[in-house]
Amino acid sequence: MASVEVTEREMLEQFLKTLRDLPGVRAESVRLSAQPLGRRRGRHDIQIDLCVAGNTVDLRIETRKALYPRDVRQLLWQLNHDRRKGRGTNEHEIVSVLVAESISPGAKELLRDERVGYYDAGGSLYLPARGAYVYVDLPPPKAFSRAVRSLFSKRRTQILHTLLMRPEHWFSVEELAQQAGVSRTTASQVLRELERFDWLASRGQGPNKRRHLQDPGALLDAWARELAIMRRPAMRHYYVPRMRANRLVQKLAKTLAAQGVAYAMTHEVAGQRYAPFLSNVSQVRCRLLVGPAANRAIHELGARIVNEGINLTVIESQSLGELMFRQELDGIWLASPIQVYLDLVGSEGRSKELGEHLRRERIGF
Repeated sequence: MASVEVTEREMLEQFLKTLRDLPGVRAESVRLSAQPLGRRRGRHDIQIDLCVAGNTVDLRIETRKALYPRDVRQLLWQLNHDRRKGRGTNEHEIVSVLVAESISPGAKELLRDERVGYYDAGGSLYLPARGAYVYVDLPPPKAFSRAVRSLFSKRRTQILHTLLMRPEHWFSVEELAQQAGVSRTTASQVLRELERFDWLASRGQGPNKRRHLQDPGALLDAWARELAIMRRPAMRHYYVPRMRANRLVQKLAKTLAAQGVAYAMTHEVAGQRYAPFLSNVSQVRCRLLVGPAANRAIHELGARIVNEGINLTVIESQSLGELMFRQELDGIWLASPIQVYLDLVGSEGRSKELGEHLRRERIGF
């Protein structure tokens, strides 16, 4: 038996145990299809008679390795068709249930909207039967979390950044790879992952195939959620004597430019320039390429490392890819609105409010 079939069988055993552990619930019989699990696409793999408070519910189970919105959309028509077809010949209520190792949040939402049950390896369970409504929402299994985390790894985020900066543009794989500064293989892999989440629209075939974001807001939300649980980038905290934020921004920009250091102001300083909202900014935060030139510029400012009284924070960047789409405004290089938003909503205090204001006024999705 292939490893995927072992996994699916283990998932079914876990699902059955979860059902039997529910109070007042009994799984009376189990009928397994003759074909190997996962091979009977369009028909159920297993059937369970679930008895709840004297009522019997006929569960029709299909197994999958993973489910994303695109997969669910393809399954829903057949599941609903089978459910309608069986309604007249079965005296018990029929409930379709999808059992998978991992199910994305978007896929779960689609299934709940269509009243199709689901169960995943993280223990999340949804059964929409009459008299037996069960909804358990738990964190996603580690396998799904790892898959999502890989989508938001550094090189891949350059692709996401490119798509979010031009959400209406139809990209070929080659064009996207060039603009994002990544390999064609990486661009193609990320596009396939985004399609599984149903965030892309596509047209054409083969070399002429092009894609664009049909739901940029969902992608931006997912990126912000992932950043909230990821390790923060390396930062250096400084105090520059006798300088308020506005003057410090000008001095820092001039000093970095003189040393040939690539940089981008972010957080409140950049948010205020893109979409004014706060009455006062007390700290300057800047992304810049680390190295001897950057160290000389910081030394020239007279900055000293501190833990309190911070008025300058340097966010260390390792490559120009982390400064993508920076924009020059009044002689100051600002991180892109997308990057500034992500920095702000991951920060504290009124920064989050400024981030949402920036999103409404400047980003627009």
